[in-house]
Amino acid sequence: MFFPCNACPPMTSRYDLLQSLLLLSALLLGTLACKQEDRAVRTAVSAGAWPEKTQTSKPWTRWWWMGSAVDKDNLSRLLKAYEEAGLGGLEIAPIYGAKGFEDRFLPYLSPEWMEMLHHTVATADSLELGIDLTQGTGWPFGGPMVEPEMAAQRMVMQQHTYSEAEGLDRPILLEDTRAARFDYVLHTVMAYKENESPVNLTDQIDDSGQLSWSATGTWKLIAVFRVQTGQRVKRAAPGGQGFTLDHYSYESVGNYLSHFDSAFGENFPGIRAFYNDSFEVYGADFTQDFFRYFLEKRGYDLRDYLPELLAEEPAERSSRVKSDYRETIHDMLLENFTGQWTDWANQRGKMTKNQAHGSPGNLLDLYARVDIPEGETFGSSYFPIPGIRRDSADIRNVDPDPIMLKFASSAAHLRGKNLVSTETFTWLGEHFKSAFSQAKPELEQAFLAGINHMFYHGVTYSPEEVDFPGWLFYASLNLNTHNSLWPHFRGFNAYIQRVQSVLQSGTPDNELLMYWPVYDVWADLEGVSKMLTVHGIDEWLHPTPFYKGSKLLMEKGYSLDFVSDALIEELQVTEGQLSAADGAYTAQVLVVPGLRYLPLATLERLLSLAEAGATVVFQEQPADVPGFKDYAERREALERIWKTLSFETSASTQVATFGKGKVILSEDLLQGMKLAGLERETLVDQGLRFIRRNLAGERYYYLVNHTAETIATPIPLNQEGEAAVLMAPEQGKVGLAETRRENGKLSVRVHLEPGESLIVHVLRNESQGIPNWHYRVSDPEIRTLESPWKLSFHQGGPGLPKSRQLQKIGPWTESADTLSLHFSGQARYETSLDLKLEQGARYELSLGKVRESARVWINGQEVGFAFGIPFRLDVGDYLKDGINEITVEVANLMANRIRYLDQQGVTWRNYHEINFVNIDYQPFDASSWEVMPSGLVGPVTLEIHH
Repeated sequence: MFFPCNACPPMTSRYDLLQSLLLLSALLLGTLACKQEDRAVRTAVSAGAWPEKTQTSKPWTRWWWMGSAVDKDNLSRLLKAYEEAGLGGLEIAPIYGAKGFEDRFLPYLSPEWMEMLHHTVATADSLELGIDLTQGTGWPFGGPMVEPEMAAQRMVMQQHTYSEAEGLDRPILLEDTRAARFDYVLHTVMAYKENESPVNLTDQIDDSGQLSWSATGTWKLIAVFRVQTGQRVKRAAPGGQGFTLDHYSYESVGNYLSHFDSAFGENFPGIRAFYNDSFEVYGADFTQDFFRYFLEKRGYDLRDYLPELLAEEPAERSSRVKSDYRETIHDMLLENFTGQWTDWANQRGKMTKNQAHGSPGNLLDLYARVDIPEGETFGSSYFPIPGIRRDSADIRNVDPDPIMLKFASSAAHLRGKNLVSTETFTWLGEHFKSAFSQAKPELEQAFLAGINHMFYHGVTYSPEEVDFPGWLFYASLNLNTHNSLWPHFRGFNAYIQRVQSVLQSGTPDNELLMYWPVYDVWADLEGVSKMLTVHGIDEWLHPTPFYKGSKLLMEKGYSLDFVSDALIEELQVTEGQLSAADGAYTAQVLVVPGLRYLPLATLERLLSLAEAGATVVFQEQPADVPGFKDYAERREALERIWKTLSFETSASTQVATFGKGKVILSEDLLQGMKLAGLERETLVDQGLRFIRRNLAGERYYYLVNHTAETIATPIPLNQEGEAAVLMAPEQGKVGLAETRRENGKLSVRVHLEPGESLIVHVLRNESQGIPNWHYRVSDPEIRTLESPWKLSFHQGGPGLPKSRQLQKIGPWTESADTLSLHFSGQARYETSLDLKLEQGARYELSLGKVRESARVWINGQEVGFAFGIPFRLDVGDYLKDGINEITVEVANLMANRIRYLDQQGVTWRNYHEINFVNIDYQPFDASSWEVMPSGLVGPVTLEIHH
């Protein structure tokens, strides 16, 4: 959606009338095209069929161009390999290069670099792959086009004293020696004395720092220096080195964007979207025009209150002034960077994809201002799934919290944006030790939080002539074509594609909106700037009633999105339902969790929604208003408006009828939900987790079992329907479920082993022609495949071990053959089974424990991939009476071969910048690793479910 920035200054000469006219058609046509793709929603899907496979339903990946040392032959070869592996698109991210290849480096945005970009886009188009582009190199935005005056700035406040008797205590010169290494100016000098109005002395300081001013008594002076942070682009590519951009300055951002207009000229690349990484602009908390902007936004001059901004001791004035400061920084980031950038891209027919986390702002509003909000999964989560590998030595001490992802998905839902992406698997585990079985539940956790357009982190461009392990990025999953798991990649991608095809269909189906009290966060007395980072959630998120209430409600079976003050202003009420995005999004109840600060305008808006028929639940009475200006009067108005509610008291809960709707006051949120008339999804009591999509009145339930127990039971759904189709995304099987009706609702029989997922499509009408689902039974007949196995090695290195006969199934690393210990690649286990088939039975091949991924053929036909726990495949369609030939190809991790290379002293990590580090950011060395068990551990059985 195109949102003009009314608060922004007029266009500079760089955005003159001629350019505006040239771009008018892109504004009207290109923006419409990219918005149509963003909002594309499938509203009609045949019962018993998977939604259409699309470019965006396939997984995408970040694609690092190391040194931008790319050429057409390798680009074409790799793009074809990516398409064959099931990827839908790539996000180009130029970074530092590999040593020894400097003669191939292409300077960023040079004619040679642009030629490679256009070749990439054209080749990708021919393969139906999409291309996104980071707008800069490395991160964050910046580069050689950023002059010092355009670079990120910070505020250095220095305290002085002036007395009538002794004058100025010392010259007002910058004393921070680190700051003095970069460009700086004395921005403001203010004088303060009790019972006196502050005095602006800026014009009375000369170049030597002397003060030409006289006054009676003793004054405290605060000098504000505007100092360049000095931060340079991290991991920059050749031609992209330079200072980080000042994201708060409208003019600086405009100048930065105009550089791309000049570089691209009339031959603007046919990419889908521009991308911006998480806000890692360290120390940036100021810009030249900040005080004027603050006065316009907050209604008073911050320079009069600099002592409050410096204060660390508890004080109401300081808390309020700091809150206003942080809200202003947010406004500048939203309007001057995020808004201007998105408008610029939309006018050129492109979308924006942005990670708002880490920003010193309201994450919901920042996410809502772009076309594709993007979250991030960083680190490894604990799952009680039996057999899942999680070695504490191989993970970072960071547990991802899926609630963080809901900031991105909520903003998308409320603005009607269909795609919500995520940078997925950043530092999932130590290099070369992460398997699909570990990645799958991590990704499923993101799906449950509303993500539906995942990006791997990631894949590195590597020329064909570079030996194993190829070029690698230091913080990624290293899913390049050299990876021993690569031949099985398309199996995992097919699973993701099926799930995302469902999660991109219809519209989100969440019944609750949870208000995010950002002003409670902004009122923190500690420090000045407040960065809302992924790694700092223990401080700014986890202790809050908002987080605790959201987690409680979701665990009890309620579905919710987060809503900000600005997004509340956009809500409408239709027949008692809250709606947004022109009616494409609806919710039944809005919850205000326990908080201290609530803007007066927000309370007024909440009550107007209630008056129109909405239900609003408060966990407690709002106590105060945020901000400094006229806060006493505003607080009195808040209390006065609250008193207009006539509550009927019952135990700890109060209910007030207000217009056509009602307001509920309940400390117990679960009790509040009952009074609001909401029904929870009781399927969570079985241990299942879910997310729903509304498909033209029908429902998709995406279910996962991340528990340690099998869940085999009828589950009640809070939906009316006549039938349900079960859809298994791991293998793509579809069948009609056993159902029964209870109190007008549907109950569906499911069977999920630990680690499995399932999609339930609830149908409004009975459906004909869909085969019945073949359920597992509790006591299947089990045939153990005990015949001798043939083990042969087909692809990998450092060499291929000899084939052998196994009397008992087991990993190849149990062999005394040292080459087997070093081997990373694919090996095949082959045996046969004599079988007499039974009509109507379900035949399931259980591979037991697999290290790490399996691909199965029966009688020469590919059955599919078993890439995650419980490593099972439905094989009934491939078996025959008599002798059945069974082949199981196992791909292990790269770890053992990397260990061998390091033990042999082979140089394979040789990069500029950070080179290659381990998960603790220390120099990487695998020579002391233990051999990782590899192969088919078993037991391998055929389960016959009669």
